[in-house]
Amino acid sequence: MAEPLKTSGNGAADGGADSGFASEKMQSPPRRLQRFDSLHTEAGMIPGGQSHAAKVGWATTLSLALQSLGVVYGDMGTSPLYVFSSTFTGGIKDTDDLLGVMSLIIYTVALLPLMKYCFIVLRANDNGDVLSAVGGIKESAKSLTQGQIAGIAITILIVLFAVQRFGTDKVGYTFGPVILTWFILIAGIGIYNLIKHDIGILKAFNPKYIVEYFQRNGKEGWISLGGVILCITGTEAMFADLGHFNVRAIQIGFSVVLLPSVLLAYMGQAAYLRIYPENVADTFYKSIPGPLYWPTFVVAVASAIIASQAMISGAFAIISQSQILGCFPRFDIHTSSYYAGIAVVFVMFITTLLVTLVMAMIWKTSLLWIALFPIIFGGAELMYLSSAFYKFKEGGYLPLGFAAILMLIMGTWHYVHVHRYKYELKNKVSNNYVAELATRRSLARLPGIGVLYSELVQGIPPILPHLVEKVPSIHSVLVIISIKYLPISNIETSERFLFRYVEPREYRVFRCVVRYGYNNKVEDPREFESLLIGNLKQFIHEESFFSQSSPSLGGEDNSIQELGNAMEPSVEVQDARLPKSSIDGIHAGPPNGCMDEIELIQRGMEDGVVHLLGETNVVAEQNAGLVKKIIVDYAYNFIRKNFRQPEKITCVPHNRLLRVGMTYEI
Repeated sequence: MAEPLKTSGNGAADGGADSGFASEKMQSPPRRLQRFDSLHTEAGMIPGGQSHAAKVGWATTLSLALQSLGVVYGDMGTSPLYVFSSTFTGGIKDTDDLLGVMSLIIYTVALLPLMKYCFIVLRANDNGDVLSAVGGIKESAKSLTQGQIAGIAITILIVLFAVQRFGTDKVGYTFGPVILTWFILIAGIGIYNLIKHDIGILKAFNPKYIVEYFQRNGKEGWISLGGVILCITGTEAMFADLGHFNVRAIQIGFSVVLLPSVLLAYMGQAAYLRIYPENVADTFYKSIPGPLYWPTFVVAVASAIIASQAMISGAFAIISQSQILGCFPRFDIHTSSYYAGIAVVFVMFITTLLVTLVMAMIWKTSLLWIALFPIIFGGAELMYLSSAFYKFKEGGYLPLGFAAILMLIMGTWHYVHVHRYKYELKNKVSNNYVAELATRRSLARLPGIGVLYSELVQGIPPILPHLVEKVPSIHSVLVIISIKYLPISNIETSERFLFRYVEPREYRVFRCVVRYGYNNKVEDPREFESLLIGNLKQFIHEESFFSQSSPSLGGEDNSIQELGNAMEPSVEVQDARLPKSSIDGIHAGPPNGCMDEIELIQRGMEDGVVHLLGETNVVAEQNAGLVKKIIVDYAYNFIRKNFRQPEKITCVPHNRLLRVGMTYEI
């Protein structure tokens, strides 16, 4: 008896590939199922309702929390290395100012990272200075110049980027224990300094010292906010790295480990500076007890190296999502502290504006909370932003300049990507084109399987008739593939492939959507081809039952219009017949033609698979304006030529790749 047939989300059988084709006598008459055939709808559906917000056990959550320490919190966790020296750049004139700055640090950390990000912003999910730590070596190796220290830091960054290829999970497991050791050390040193030097620094929990600080220092106090804000650098990584972890793990890592550790470290340094204010430039290393100096230095250097990991992982995650949305070209993804402050607060303020929109449009929060959120958090961020802009001419323009360049790249790429897609929609060929091809006796059928790549999920891409016109032949089996990325971390192999027939069936043209999550690795060519052909056979076997009720059931619906994410079906829902035995888990044998078609697919596989990749040259239409011509003909084509080509990103083997050139006028 054959193995039970399990139906996956694409309607393909999950049973054994060979056992699924054994014949058995049908045990009962077929029952009628209603089936609406929409490849476009299914292509965008998240299999099984998965999302990165799915509930997981506590063991997994705690493991993720440990990894998050090494990936998310390294930057914010190493801020005690430089905050006081960046705040008191002109020295400490009044030791009472330490109470005011300490109070600012306490309530800044409580307001922005804890309240805003940890408990509000993280809900809005879809389904640093290396030099500072290495600079501490000057305390015991005074012969090193600043240039040599910078060289050490650059070498460290190169190594750090090199290890990204091993993946976030391995990086997190490696870095997590190091950062945890760092947090234990700085908390212990903070308690030691607090008890030894001035436990009265605990008065900083009273916010009145903030008011007194600004009353004493006026404009200088406002300028110093550019240093205070550095206590929360890396906060935005909590949200940017959410795709690598889950909300609960990030909340545990912050509230249980990071928050008490860094606050104790700051309070210990403030207590030390109350006695030794002249050491503000090197507060962290000067305040370390003698026997702990070298162990702390080693861990500090390691932690500061890891601190860059938060932004690297976050940047990789954001770029990956931008690529999925067509906002960034495809490629493989495996400054001074004052200037960093501008970028940090800018990101936070933009986040505040966007979350306000989420509260109003998605969460449907009450108007009172919608108004209070930007007033409280946005007001605090604008105050810090105004202070950070005071240093704009001294280098603060650098992060904004880099951001502007990235925005130009993203805007240009997305603009052309959308118009190129609209061109394909406008010029796509009706499915009747395949039926017309079937009537051409002069059209040769080549042995083997042709795999044609297209971004269109439905309809025939214009590249196919262009190919047939230039080379009047077509493979004996043709599969038109669209690769789609969904906003979830992983899609199981059994849920990855969706198939449809393009009528007439006997011409053996198929549509296929291959779905990946953002953590899925694209298979190597041989593995991909094996999965493709195996799932295609299962699809044919499954569809053989439905074909008994409607000969055109498996084909694409010609009346379905695809416009971006919109689709309007204009035909009635079709009926299908499925043997009851297959529903009960024991499938009946396939019709006679099914085995012949599967054998033909197998022969095509043995004859060889050829990958057909469109080499589209996008140009502005002749009557386009000057700005559009500059964007399309020069800016976009420059970006496209300098980023990796599609075949290097997907699973296309170079030795079986056929490029099909075509010009799109948009």
